[in-house]
Amino acid sequence: MMAIASRFVIGFLVFLLVLLAGGVFLQIFLSKRESRWPGLVLPLLAFLQSLLLPLNLMDTGSVSRNVLTVLVTLLAGNIPTLVLLAVYWAVREKRRVRDQLDKMKIDEL
Repeated sequence: MMAIASRFVIGFLVFLLVLLAGGVFLQIFLSKRESRWPGLVLPLLAFLQSLLLPLNLMDTGSVSRNVLTVLVTLLAGNIPTLVLLAVYWAVREKRRVRDQLDKMKIDEL
């Protein structure tokens, strides 16, 4: 029974890793588009999803503890948003530099 559970957990973790890698590759693909807006779709969706996380919290009885819990939840929930935005900015910066080099080459001719 334990071997079956271990295989299930390992299979699930591999599935999550593939899903994560697929999301990053999709973000890179969308960020390389001519328009900048497709690259902002996944970070926007991740941000909107993070806004739903505080709705799942329970009241602790203390206002200060509730506020702290909401803030920590929002901060932790926005980690995927920050990762996707970092990928977006890196890809767009690389594209910007390449476009400037292309302009310089055209000006030399």
